[in-house]
Amino acid sequence: MKRIVLSLLALCCFVGLRAQDPTFHVFLCLGQSNMEGAARPESIDSVGVSDRLLTLAAVDYKDGSRKMGEWYKALPPLCRYGNGMTPADYFGRTTLANYPEGHRVGLINVAIGGIKIEGFMKDEIENYAANVAPGWMKPMLKEYDDNPYKRLVEMAKIAQKDGVIEGILVHQGESNWDDPDWAVKLKSVYESLLADLGLDAKNVPLIVGEAVNADRGGTSAGANINIDNVRSTIPAARIVSSSGLTNLPDHLHFDAAGYRELGRRYAAQMMDLKG
Repeated sequence: MKRIVLSLLALCCFVGLRAQDPTFHVFLCLGQSNMEGAARPESIDSVGVSDRLLTLAAVDYKDGSRKMGEWYKALPPLCRYGNGMTPADYFGRTTLANYPEGHRVGLINVAIGGIKIEGFMKDEIENYAANVAPGWMKPMLKEYDDNPYKRLVEMAKIAQKDGVIEGILVHQGESNWDDPDWAVKLKSVYESLLADLGLDAKNVPLIVGEAVNADRGGTSAGANINIDNVRSTIPAARIVSSSGLTNLPDHLHFDAAGYRELGRRYAAQMMDLKG
């Protein structure tokens, strides 16, 4: 009987592994407003999007167009209803173009405008949501049941039934621009995701994008000092430069053209790592 049970367990594991499509490449995206998407998509941004570029909704969209935990064609907005363009949009397009015909790319985007890195830390989020987050952020947190990290993990586990998680994209840091421990805190988020999802850092790199650059008068350009220091805490991570990227008049968020190029730069880093 023991041998039968072990054989059945082994068969179940085998079937589970086979259920993952190795040609379905999934990427997790997290951060604050620039990952959430601040620029309105233009007509070009909904043209020519492949049916093989998908997004897994992390929330129910208010207009009923998307349901949490289900895959959809990756048309903006990728984060929540009412958001705009993100670097994930053109990261997905560019990455898909570099894979062989028939491969698919999946994106999961969990982001909240203005959220600090503590909002994604397992041991900090409860206090952050209850006592630190400003009132205007509460409704956005509520869409993730006050735990965006947990929601990201839940959606990632759904995605793992269909495909293989191959990278993590981060655009966060503006709200922690003067925090010298930001890179260490980001490392804890990255390592928590790897552990909770059974991932290996060698196969799932971390790509981090800079805030609007000083060469464009970036309001939070000081955050780039911390962002560029990520390599000291996570040597295998890659940094995406924001130099020269166009932005909105607030000098805090990229405009649509800026997001397109930022997404392509994320993809270039990822494809270089993937060879």
